[in-house]
Amino acid sequence: MSQRQSNRLGALLLTIASLVGLAIALYAWFTPLTGVNGTLGALVAILACLALAIMAFILPRLQGGVVRNLLRIVILLGLIGTGFAGLLLHQCWISAAMLVGLVGLILDIACSNRTSLHAHS
Repeated sequence: MSQRQSNRLGALLLTIASLVGLAIALYAWFTPLTGVNGTLGALVAILACLALAIMAFILPRLQGGVVRNLLRIVILLGLIGTGFAGLLLHQCWISAAMLVGLVGLILDIACSNRTSLHAHS
């Protein structure tokens, strides 16, 4: 796998996890008897997953630097907050999706560090 392709793998995994979390949050929002349908908490989870998906889509298009690292920090905070919200909403699948997103973020960081190490050699 090329370096460019492995860099995108983490962001792709993060995007997919965010979209899965969005689908689960939408299901919880619209489906009666989930206990959270129509609540503010489910709406916040929907918006957070949507924001995470947009940021994950932008992440591989940024060059390395301060902006990319700040976006990673915001994504990390979003993953933690949305995962916690999923637990509070008793929607453990949202939390599981955010854990998969965390793995994607870690892959993105690890692959870009490996690429920068090769560039400096």
